[in-house]
Amino acid sequence: NRVCQNCKTEFRIEPEDFAFYEKMRVPPPTFCPECRLQRRLMFRNERSLYKRKCGLCGNDIISVHSPDKPYKVYCNPCWWSDKWDASAYAAEYDPSRNFFEQFRELQQKVPLMPLMVDYPTMIQSDYTNHAGYLKNCYLVFNTDEAVNCAYLVMGAYSKECMDGIRVHASELSYENINVEKSYGVHFSEDIESSHNIYFSKNLTGCTDCFGCVNLRNRQYHIFNERYSPEEYRKKIQEYDIGSFRARERIEEEARRFWLKFPHKAFHGVHNVNASGEYLYHTKNVRESWMVNDSENLKYSYLITVKYAKDSQDYTEWGRNAERMYECITCGQEANNIRMCYCVWNGVFDVEYSMFVLSAHHMFGCVGMRKKEYHILNKSYSKEEYEALRERIVADMQERPYRDARGREFSYGEFFPYDVSLFDYNETTAQDYFPLAKEAALERGWRWKDKEDTRYQVTMPASQLPDHVKDAGDSVAKEIIECASCGRAYRIIGQELDLLRRLGLPLPRVCFECRHRARLSRMSPMRFYDRVCAKCGNPIRTSYAPERPEIVYCESCFNREVV
Repeated sequence: NRVCQNCKTEFRIEPEDFAFYEKMRVPPPTFCPECRLQRRLMFRNERSLYKRKCGLCGNDIISVHSPDKPYKVYCNPCWWSDKWDASAYAAEYDPSRNFFEQFRELQQKVPLMPLMVDYPTMIQSDYTNHAGYLKNCYLVFNTDEAVNCAYLVMGAYSKECMDGIRVHASELSYENINVEKSYGVHFSEDIESSHNIYFSKNLTGCTDCFGCVNLRNRQYHIFNERYSPEEYRKKIQEYDIGSFRARERIEEEARRFWLKFPHKAFHGVHNVNASGEYLYHTKNVRESWMVNDSENLKYSYLITVKYAKDSQDYTEWGRNAERMYECITCGQEANNIRMCYCVWNGVFDVEYSMFVLSAHHMFGCVGMRKKEYHILNKSYSKEEYEALRERIVADMQERPYRDARGREFSYGEFFPYDVSLFDYNETTAQDYFPLAKEAALERGWRWKDKEDTRYQVTMPASQLPDHVKDAGDSVAKEIIECASCGRAYRIIGQELDLLRRLGLPLPRVCFECRHRARLSRMSPMRFYDRVCAKCGNPIRTSYAPERPEIVYCESCFNREVV
């Protein structure tokens, strides 16, 4: 048992954890799992985008780094080109100074990526971040292998989908949460292998269902009641889902209906010896959230692309990643990566580095590509590298970095909060661990006051046509005031075309408000001990005890539903 340096709560390190730390050659952590996750997320800016100039060619660019930050940022064509070499910023390690202080100085000199994307795989998808293998996508984040999509987060292998969180291997879907291998799903949650679904939750193998919950292999159902094909089609027309007012009324009715039925303690299928939330096709995955096709993971999150293996405290990505520890936004043929951010493409044996691609045996490096045996961007022979690395590790353990709140960071801990490139409210941490400005500052973390970037609004959302059939082409030219936050947004042409095609109403709030509304309905990155509402046995679940859902253990749920 240990007491977390940050939140001061007690946490437990299990025997199998010690075995993993020994294998990775790192000491046990001094922060609890939740604070470790929060700190990693503080290094990840997903959706705060800014305009600035490229530090090399001078062109206007979109970047996650605001213009007031003291960093040099290159546009993607320049950063990925051979016009510069990060080795030019090499620094000699000074044993009289703390390693993290020296790393921070290097970080402020080396040109940074504007967006965290695998740029060579992107086609006409400039306004995207934490993404790869996209084509014709707009405002898509943490998504891979998508075509003609917009306003997606945590998606993969999808086509012509908009407004969703975790939309996998699906097509022609709109405003969904957690949809997989489906077609034509709208305003729904937790749908698998289904098509033509509206306002439904937890369906598998279903077709033509409306307002339903907990159904398997059913067709022509409305609010779980069976209809003939003719009756079903007539009833759907009466609902008039192309009307925004009708949509609001139906959504409210459907969510009240869902609460009458049991919910499984966690979302997921085909798992062996697993605990957590949103787990799919996993084995020996514990205390993790949103993991696909992986095994032997613990405290891991957002592993959206298969697969990952033998890792702990690993956040975001996958795609053949093994032996990852205290990493975020690392993956794609990655092996033995420790305490890193944005490291990918055939990398191995990399520690305390950022923006390192196709490289190995790197320690404390920034912006390096296709290199080996570098420390603070300086090249060494294999023998020199190994000797200096051991010296730095010893120095970090003997003289740990201490921040303004007295928290210590020695070798084996992820980067200190001070090394993050972003302020707290710019990062994904604000999504899952929301704080007010005063609370963030009290904890010693930075905060960015939002600048007034409002455009000249030409139409309030209340003046949009209620029915999509009345929306003319001119609506795509309007700058609309969000009905929730007042922020300006647009209905892009790609979006208008899809809504007309699907017969669905125009949105009245901006993308950020739509995203946060979906996020609020998802289970959190936090787990609770409860008992099954059916059998009374203990369960581990992300449903907090005060939530209104009826929560069953997996066995009771399967007996009643599957």
